[in-house]
Amino acid sequence: MIDFYTWPTPNCRKVSILLEELGLPYKVHPVDINNGAQHKPEFLAISPNNKVPAIVERGTGIALFESGAILLYLAEKHGKFLPTAPQARAEVIQWLMWQMGGLGPMAGQAHHFLKNNPGKAPYAENRFKTETARLYRVLNQQLDGRDYICGDYSIADIACWPWVSRHEWHQVDLADYPNIRAWYRRILSRDAVQKGYHVPVFANEIPAG
Repeated sequence: MIDFYTWPTPNCRKVSILLEELGLPYKVHPVDINNGAQHKPEFLAISPNNKVPAIVERGTGIALFESGAILLYLAEKHGKFLPTAPQARAEVIQWLMWQMGGLGPMAGQAHHFLKNNPGKAPYAENRFKTETARLYRVLNQQLDGRDYICGDYSIADIACWPWVSRHEWHQVDLADYPNIRAWYRRILSRDAVQKGYHVPVFANEIPAG
């Protein structure tokens, strides 16, 4: 059993989608980041960086924060969605790091300036909109001729998809990125993605793309 500390954010959805894909039992602990629950001592004991997601694996007692680390740990432990061949494994990790270091941070800033604080900082809005669009172009090129980012469905796809699911927040039209749009819809059709996206249950719906 895994205790899963989460809120409806792209980084948390990576983990809930993988938990569903792996069919692992888990208990959801919502951490309301809008009301400061991430700063409570009991959560900081698990996630000292006061960020969701985090997990605690019962039995082993292993506690992890950082979504990428959680994906790597679970995929490796359960032998799915991360290749064992060195080159293929390295490629998946490479694109996971691309999401962690590029797509996630830049799209997160686009959320902050374009959606949540429009009109307050035009320079920042343009900066993060432009950089996020560049990253979409990189991903669109990588998906040319591929169903998934590294050929087979992997944690690279699971990491990137929840961020792309908020493409409207980035002021991105997926019609401009046909390879991403096809990939997005392909992943959207997976039952585990549908279930994992709605952990914890909340009001918004997945955009159709």
